[in-house]
Amino acid sequence: MKQIHSFISLLVISTVFFSCVSTKQYKQAQDKYAQLDAAYLDVQGKYRALQGELNGAQNQNTDLTKQLAAQKAASDAKIADLNGQIDFLKQNNTTVLSQLKDLSVISGSQAESIKKSLENIGAKDLYIQDLQSSIAKKDSLNMALVMNLKGAIGNLDDKDINIKVDKGVVYIDISDKLLFKSGSYDVTDRAKVVLGKVAKVLNNQPEIEFLVEGHTDSIAFKNGILADNWDLSVKRATTVVRLLQEQYGIDPKRMSAAGRGQYLPVADNTTADGRAANRRTRIVILPQLDQFFKLLEKKK
Repeated sequence: MKQIHSFISLLVISTVFFSCVSTKQYKQAQDKYAQLDAAYLDVQGKYRALQGELNGAQNQNTDLTKQLAAQKAASDAKIADLNGQIDFLKQNNTTVLSQLKDLSVISGSQAESIKKSLENIGAKDLYIQDLQSSIAKKDSLNMALVMNLKGAIGNLDDKDINIKVDKGVVYIDISDKLLFKSGSYDVTDRAKVVLGKVAKVLNNQPEIEFLVEGHTDSIAFKNGILADNWDLSVKRATTVVRLLQEQYGIDPKRMSAAGRGQYLPVADNTTADGRAANRRTRIVILPQLDQFFKLLEKKK
């Protein structure tokens, strides 16, 4: 009887022991699964974010490529039209000169003078082609600059920052809410990050000069030393210029600051969205006119 009792006791103890071991292992497995599941979700989230950035960059690259192709096509069409006009003038003038010689209306020396004038037309043709080539080169450089700026800034919302080329000039529009607190000309920490990225690209192009413009909406403003929107726009422009000089090392000779107040809007000031679009700081990459003047001097 004692042996049977001992056997039963041993059996109960063994069952309890193995039951405890299984429960512990199961809990450990659950914890491990939870860790792996969290890690998987984290990696999945990072993958989606990277995929979004990649898609954004690809879309920007596609848009810029289309713009560049359109500009090239327009330039080629202009050059072809000019060449057609010049060929027509050459043929017409040659015909007229031959007719004049046959009729003995002009002397041989006069005919030679006219011939030289026609040769000058050919030289002017080469000059026009060189000028068109320089313009096309400038357009290509502008598109490259835009791509560098968009690549440096990253996938920001177009409502906060917009980079574009219009009539051969590069514009960088940065929204008021990204740069400044409401009614203030003190830059935000986020603004310093964005301006730092812009400064990096501009520092890599030391020949570029640019203008920083402050713009406001049409709502009357007055605060302390600031008398109106003119004052606010000027102070914001000079604040950005000073930051680019002192914190990011851009040569002050390359920069100008201007305040436009509410007088150059890009949207309707009667709506909230329109006013938000008008409150902006614009960086204008100035055309390098001295290069074209040098080109003109060489061809004289």
